[in-house]
Amino acid sequence: MIHNKKIVIVMPAYKADKTLELTYKNIPHDIVDKIILVDDASDDKTVMKADELGIKTFIHNHNLGYGANQKTCYREALKENADIIVMLHPDYQYEPKLVSAMAAMLASGIYDVVLGSRIIAGSPLKGGMPIYKYLANRVLTFLQNVLLSAKLSEYHTGFRAFTKNVIEQLPLLTNSDDYIFDNEMLAQCIAFEFRIGEISCPTKYFPEASSINFFRSIKYGFGVLNTSIKFRLWKYGLIKCRLFENSETLKLDDSYYHLKKL
Repeated sequence: MIHNKKIVIVMPAYKADKTLELTYKNIPHDIVDKIILVDDASDDKTVMKADELGIKTFIHNHNLGYGANQKTCYREALKENADIIVMLHPDYQYEPKLVSAMAAMLASGIYDVVLGSRIIAGSPLKGGMPIYKYLANRVLTFLQNVLLSAKLSEYHTGFRAFTKNVIEQLPLLTNSDDYIFDNEMLAQCIAFEFRIGEISCPTKYFPEASSINFFRSIKYGFGVLNTSIKFRLWKYGLIKCRLFENSETLKLDDSYYHLKKL
């Protein structure tokens, strides 16, 4: 806990057996109250490794997608009465030790959302980020800042922390079950006028780190632009958009997903 705030880490996992233990060992366990892993029907030893580490694990009976995994993560975190929820990928691409700093920024009451930015940490290319991903990140972030009227250093980090209030209010069930979920969620945070802070996070790219391929990256890029344009049209009152309305929030009794609990 920090300032009597219960901190829960959620890990959306898919084929993370080679990196899960290293990620887990670098988590600041002295301030984290609970760790939850949701496995999206991996065909490796992710679940076995999570069991060995004593992590509370939920298993999707079939692969539902990265966004669907997060929906389960956040719902289970709410069931644990979390005050602060940190989403940490178990592939060790992001530095787990920074959980303390991110959680403290939220516990202070100054921010509602905190992002671990690979851009303000220095050149992510030195950390192994492919150049096409870096260029796409820079172009998309510029366009998003214009369309969303924001000033974030990047929108595409997978290291994020939220207060309970954010997770309870956002209409997350309207979001995609695929990778674009992350971007839709940030656009929603801006639409709902939540206070967003950033912290520098070094980039770590290596073979075991999860990453979408070039063609899925292109699909993701178009999805990002589509979300941003919808936001701008909605902001101008030209369209109605379920993404930015108070509906279809996560419900604790929601049985949309078929899970096995470890």
